[in-house]
Amino acid sequence: MTLRRDLLELMQVPGLSGHEDRIRAAIRARLPEGVEARTDVMGNLSVVFPGAGPRVMLFTHMDQLGFIVRKVEADGALRVERLGGVPERALAGQAVVVCTGGGDVPGVIANKSHHATTPEEKYTVVRAPDLRIDCGFSSRSEAEAAGVRIGSPVVYRPNAMELAGGRICGTAVDDRAGCAVLLEVIRALGRREGGPEVHVVFSVQEEFNLRGAQVAAQQIRPQVAIQVDLMNATDTPDMADRGEMVLGQGPGVSLYSFHGRGTLNGVIPHPGLVAVMEAAAANAGVNLQRSAQVGVLTDLSYVQLVGAGVAAVDVGFPMRYSHSAVEMVDLSDLDGLVRLLVAALAALSPDFRLERD
Repeated sequence: MTLRRDLLELMQVPGLSGHEDRIRAAIRARLPEGVEARTDVMGNLSVVFPGAGPRVMLFTHMDQLGFIVRKVEADGALRVERLGGVPERALAGQAVVVCTGGGDVPGVIANKSHHATTPEEKYTVVRAPDLRIDCGFSSRSEAEAAGVRIGSPVVYRPNAMELAGGRICGTAVDDRAGCAVLLEVIRALGRREGGPEVHVVFSVQEEFNLRGAQVAAQQIRPQVAIQVDLMNATDTPDMADRGEMVLGQGPGVSLYSFHGRGTLNGVIPHPGLVAVMEAAAANAGVNLQRSAQVGVLTDLSYVQLVGAGVAAVDVGFPMRYSHSAVEMVDLSDLDGLVRLLVAALAALSPDFRLERD
């Protein structure tokens, strides 16, 4: 199953925002023979399938969150800045890798010995600026000799585990799962007869304030934009009041998203595209879940504003434990998402109304 293989392999390729070279190469290497891809100045990777009808941009991001080295201490320990929404309460004790030109340097985010912590410290989250990464070096010169510098990217140590029931967890499920899905869609589009013009884009710097997809959209000038990303699964006790998104019960469509924390942006989808997704799900025999969330922000928030405006919709897959080192997804949801997207693209005929009336 290529979907499973691609996901497991892509999850283990480092690709911090702004440092996507390796994951971009890994995705390009998985494109079907004869499919040509182009890369723009920002680093977005895109493939185009000519057609008739609305010009569609189908996209997902390839980058991941992590850290940037801000200082190398005299004793060889590293101080870092967060890049993206890294959860501080899930950091102490995590294994990481520092990516250098000469290879990946393993390390661990230091966690004070339990035997020496005070009662107050046992219930205190260490702030990101106070974290130290221990790579085993005993001096700054040792760290520098290994290629570690200010500005070096740091990510969770790549890992992927297969769990019971077709579930997979590990690093960068957000959004290597979306990348694996779009690779399957590309394979299907290569076999299609007819359909709209489709630009499939693997975007960069999503975790760094949604940078890459906007640039891609400015070049493509899409009339329709379909964005693929995670949707918060709400089937665990800590998330039960946030919605009805269940892992293993199919892909989802977002009816409302709003960040609400600093970045005041979000998406209210185009009603015609919601109808297309609902009809496509029914035709493909896919159960389509619904999501409405505050605290969520995707590339689509800015892509929808390009040019004179873009008919836009977010679709995605349920995921547990977002932005941690052990995100979880169900392969059946990804398979359903592939079938949903292929059916929806086929349904976008030249007479699709771009107006919201």
